[in-house]
Amino acid sequence: MPDRGGGPTGPRIRVGRPSRRVRTLLMTLGVLAVLVMAFVMFAGFWTDWLWYRSVDYSSVFTTTLWTKVGLFVVFGLLMAAAVGANVWLAHRLRPPLSAMSMEQQNLDRYRMGIAPYKKWILFGLTALVGLIAGASAAGQWRTWLMWVNGVPFGQKDPQFHLDVAFYAFDLPWYRFLLGFGFAASVLSLVAAVLTHYLYGGLRVTSPGARATAAATGHLSVVLGIFVSLKAVAYWLDRYGLAVKASDFKATGNWTGLRYVDANAYLPAKTILFCIAVICAVLFFATLWRRTWQLPVIGFGLMVLSAILIGGLYPAIVQKFQVQPNEQAKESPYVEKNLKATRAAYGINDTKVTEYPGKSETDDKSKLRSDADNAASIRLIDPNVVSPTFQQLQQMRNYYAFPSNLDVDRYTKDGKDQDTVIGLRELDLNGIPKHNWINDHFRYTHGYGVVAAKGTAADAGGSPVFTESDLPSKGSLGKYEQRVYYGEKTSQYSIVGGPQKEIDYSDENGERTTSYKAKSGVNLSNPLNRAAYAVSLGEPQILYSGAIGEGSRILYNRTPKERVEAVAPWLTIDGDSYPAVVNGRIQWIVDAYTTSNGYPYASRTTLGDTTADSLTAANNQRAVVAQQNQVNYIRNSVKATVDAYTGKVKLYQWDKKDPVLKTWMKAFPNTVQPKADISKTLMDHLRYPQDLFKVQRELLTRYHVKSAQTFLSGSEVWQVPDDPTNKSGNAVPPYYLSMRMPDEANQAFSLTTTFTPNGRDNLSAFMSVNAEAGTSDYGKIDILKMPSAETIDGPKQVQSKFNSNEAIAEKIRLLRGGDSEVEYGNLLTVPLDGELLYVEPVYVRGGGLKYPLLRKVLVTYAGKTAFEDTLDKALNVVFGTESETPAEPEKPGDTTKPPPATGNETVQDALSDADKAFKSGQDAMKKGDWEAYGKAQDDLQDALQRAADAQKAAGEKSTDKNGSDKGDSDKDSGEKESGKGS
Repeated sequence: MPDRGGGPTGPRIRVGRPSRRVRTLLMTLGVLAVLVMAFVMFAGFWTDWLWYRSVDYSSVFTTTLWTKVGLFVVFGLLMAAAVGANVWLAHRLRPPLSAMSMEQQNLDRYRMGIAPYKKWILFGLTALVGLIAGASAAGQWRTWLMWVNGVPFGQKDPQFHLDVAFYAFDLPWYRFLLGFGFAASVLSLVAAVLTHYLYGGLRVTSPGARATAAATGHLSVVLGIFVSLKAVAYWLDRYGLAVKASDFKATGNWTGLRYVDANAYLPAKTILFCIAVICAVLFFATLWRRTWQLPVIGFGLMVLSAILIGGLYPAIVQKFQVQPNEQAKESPYVEKNLKATRAAYGINDTKVTEYPGKSETDDKSKLRSDADNAASIRLIDPNVVSPTFQQLQQMRNYYAFPSNLDVDRYTKDGKDQDTVIGLRELDLNGIPKHNWINDHFRYTHGYGVVAAKGTAADAGGSPVFTESDLPSKGSLGKYEQRVYYGEKTSQYSIVGGPQKEIDYSDENGERTTSYKAKSGVNLSNPLNRAAYAVSLGEPQILYSGAIGEGSRILYNRTPKERVEAVAPWLTIDGDSYPAVVNGRIQWIVDAYTTSNGYPYASRTTLGDTTADSLTAANNQRAVVAQQNQVNYIRNSVKATVDAYTGKVKLYQWDKKDPVLKTWMKAFPNTVQPKADISKTLMDHLRYPQDLFKVQRELLTRYHVKSAQTFLSGSEVWQVPDDPTNKSGNAVPPYYLSMRMPDEANQAFSLTTTFTPNGRDNLSAFMSVNAEAGTSDYGKIDILKMPSAETIDGPKQVQSKFNSNEAIAEKIRLLRGGDSEVEYGNLLTVPLDGELLYVEPVYVRGGGLKYPLLRKVLVTYAGKTAFEDTLDKALNVVFGTESETPAEPEKPGDTTKPPPATGNETVQDALSDADKAFKSGQDAMKKGDWEAYGKAQDDLQDALQRAADAQKAAGEKSTDKNGSDKGDSDKDSGEKESGKGS
């Protein structure tokens, strides 16, 4: 246009392409951004590979990786091909001319707009659906590996007589294929419909036919494929009934066929399968008939049949046949469920014995003797005394013990002894100064085992340590004490390089060390350093001078993390425990193989079943797979993790488990045979707690074998709440060495109690032989109480403890000042037809606030004792000794000397005892435990001298009484004095 303004024009602004320099800069930045993103992705992959190689389980990484890649590629390509082929075919079958209508004129604009980009749109669409489908398929790597490597169970389901492996390994894969087929057919149908509509093959408002013959034929084939898949789904649903979960009031979470399933749903699925096949044939026939009439009628019939036959008919059967006579109708199916559930959870050999609940023995001395042989009563509660271990054996603020210690067995003087054990692990919260070097280079490991007798405490109520101090010394001999891998070790450390590590401190000052093992990943390689700098988000790893030749990075350091990583197909027990084996500290980890495809076996949720009062207080004892629903479980693997090197070993524990055999085929050479377990390691293996908790929960209902009893619900039990605290959660099972009524010797066992549903009296006592390597390992025994009599349960026993006036007064005195009373584990031991209950009582007194064992509660046959020692309490309960009267005690006192007497020698000894007692109290307030121990020794020596002198005085008095009648009053006074002593 000419300039019509008549005035001068301004400068012209040219809008054009950026300069060459700008384009080069933008291109360089783009390339760098892509490279950075690529390296970030590579760093994650590379560090994973390096870690698996460092633990010698690279085959797990490669097998998992290539399986995921294979599934991603195959199913991604299949989905892309299915959708792309249908879009291409719909475009190819488009009509040559569009109808003259407003609808088609509007569509012409869209057709013209996308015409230049058709190939790119098709590629982008197929790539998108392929990526989504491939990613979904890659997540099914476990399902694929189990299907490819499945091993027969050797057991058949009672309905279809197929091997259990079909339901556990095959059916899940078939269902995935079916779901993939449905997704592919639906996406293909949607893509084909949109393409046909865009290019005029389908019309909504245009005159003439609504669809061209080509579009009709194409879409009918896709719909025919969809309906064919539905027919396959109906057929598989028949077998799915055997593992179908449903709510059944008699069992709660029921799995398997019931009467309505076998007599309504099963024939309905068969009929629907036939109708779906006919309907699919009608859709395919549209290729020749070119009409939708018959397929639409067939599809409508299929939908109506699904409503009437698949929904309404079973409801009628349930209402009018099952409910009026439920027990008779359901009994055959309940029997199948009982048998399958007991087999799937390993409880089919449970021995249930009637137990009288009352003692028939009148000989109190014999009962007292039997009580000593019935069990090694564990007075040191591993769930209470951790603060005591911390206070007495922490040594440095940067060490800590887990809040729940562990119970194991160690041999001393040729006899097995229940032992409470914990490791002095690294606690970074206690280091004096936080910085990157201290957190990751200097403070790198814990040091030593601390162990105590489970059955005794010293005069002050502290544990009797069998392994203690720093470095630890005691009955465990020489072993590698450094703990680089532990339950509290959650942060990475870089070791073995130029930066020295703090080892421990003693009277000579701080000692340093340098890691010598080949664990972890070598950081000498610049590529490795860069990869870890990116993956950990810590750039200092790349350039820090503290990293050099020999530096290695340690991470994934908790036992559970390491076992889960090398065996991702296992479910890990919530409690790993340490043991000294052949001169090394080994973490022992129990691992399970599980399935939810065992026909007729009822399901359970692991997170709910394994919850108790300990898991409520902290998360250390919770199963990892919280929401996993399973109906088959085996403790098939025992794993160890070396606390110094981190080396992981998996041992085949259950040689018959088909699930483990399947995984061993998928990951060969990862699990070592059971024969490789050394005798020393075998001595420390035990029955796992989480498996026991799952089994005891199932046995609340499945201890009965009669379908009629099961359906009536009259014998349903429950796991009682923990009576020693107010958490409202189930009582945890307890380890202790004990003897069942039909056994000659004690065995390391795991025990629990049951009460009737909704009541507090005792229904049964359950134990399992936890001593690995013995013929009875895993043997479950249940002592069933008489239902016609009321036997006190744990809550009632605790209530009687608390309501006893004499005991309540003593508890009140113990709580004086700022002291707190804490109840330990309430242990139950069968004894001569009755049950002996024992509960340690701890006091947290003074400013130290850690628990010391002060009293022991014992009850048997209605008789209760509350004494300073277990022997004294047992003597009182069985009538072999009188009860000690309540007397005021100062909070925090541990041992009190007896009152003075008139005997001069006794007086001197008691004076020494009083001095030693005061010295001990002063030492305890100062935290000087060496002086405290010496004072306790002096106190015991003085008391022994007093007792010996008193005994001599008593004998002399007796002689005088026999020879000189006139001295009787004087002798009587001395006797009373002796009794007071």
